[in-house]
Amino acid sequence: MARRSTVQHGPRIAGDPELSAPPDPSGFDEPPPRRLRRGRWSGGGGRWLVWTGRVILWALIVVIVVNGVRAPFERFTQPNTPAPNEVAEAGDGFPTGRGMAFAAQFAGVYLNFSPADAASRASKLTAFLAEGMQPQLGWDGNGKFAAVAIQPYDIKAGDASNAVVSVAFQSGARRLLLSVPIYYSGDDAGGRFVVSGRPAILPAPAPADLPQVAEPEIDDVATAELKPQLEGFFKDYASGDTASLQRYLAVGKTLPSFGGAFTFGGLQDLVVPVGGATREVQAVVVWVVPGTTPQADPNATTDPSATAARIEQVYRLTVEKQGDKWYVNDIRGAGRAVG
Repeated sequence: MARRSTVQHGPRIAGDPELSAPPDPSGFDEPPPRRLRRGRWSGGGGRWLVWTGRVILWALIVVIVVNGVRAPFERFTQPNTPAPNEVAEAGDGFPTGRGMAFAAQFAGVYLNFSPADAASRASKLTAFLAEGMQPQLGWDGNGKFAAVAIQPYDIKAGDASNAVVSVAFQSGARRLLLSVPIYYSGDDAGGRFVVSGRPAILPAPAPADLPQVAEPEIDDVATAELKPQLEGFFKDYASGDTASLQRYLAVGKTLPSFGGAFTFGGLQDLVVPVGGATREVQAVVVWVVPGTTPQADPNATTDPSATAARIEQVYRLTVEKQGDKWYVNDIRGAGRAVG
């Protein structure tokens, strides 16, 4: 027969869960609840995912803030240079590039006239003129005028719709300018232009005064050494003999050639300044341009267009001395004249 324990474990107080809870029918006591240790992270409950997400979120916030501050700073500090193919704007948004092209095209028609093509000229001008403008735009139908080398020169935009374009051109021996007032309507896709008033011909600016530069000290010994070398170089440079041309070039260098388009006519002048093993020299070369029409009768009067032409060209070459010979490192067009 089982005996009941008479040991008293202590008084029970009000509110004790053991007093308020009904007895367990199984006869076994429920284990006490587990307590979390304060000050330590057990890693349970997926909390590492929460902290990882917070780190990523703060990193994104930092990146967004940094980029937001840096972008306007870069816009203010970078030079205001138009990108390639971007048309520069002036005068509150006037499209200067397209306006200058329009005025130059108009000048090509306006500046060329003769009585024989008066009707054709008037018809072509209507594509540029505002409605109601006189078809010949002030020309009385007499005389002749011709212009070549027509190029946009300058533009002065008053606002987003009005501008005056200066167009440079050549007539005879004179350089001149044509001032063309134009109007731009940007109310449709791409916008449209029209000549808004009568043009005006003006003198072009005179040539700039070029200051004199001191002549370099000439190295006569190097000039004597270089002259035969460069004569052979220019001969093969004109003919396109690649193998022979390579003999005059510095090690590792290659150059394209004229491939027979010209014939070497002589080395007119050579300026070799004093210096070291590498020099910048200037050469005046005579090229012979083949005639276009051979003469069938040798006794006939010579046609100037059939005679081979001779033309002088100026080059700047980088040469370097290796041993007792000079070799060409580079060739390009000359800048300011020297000597």
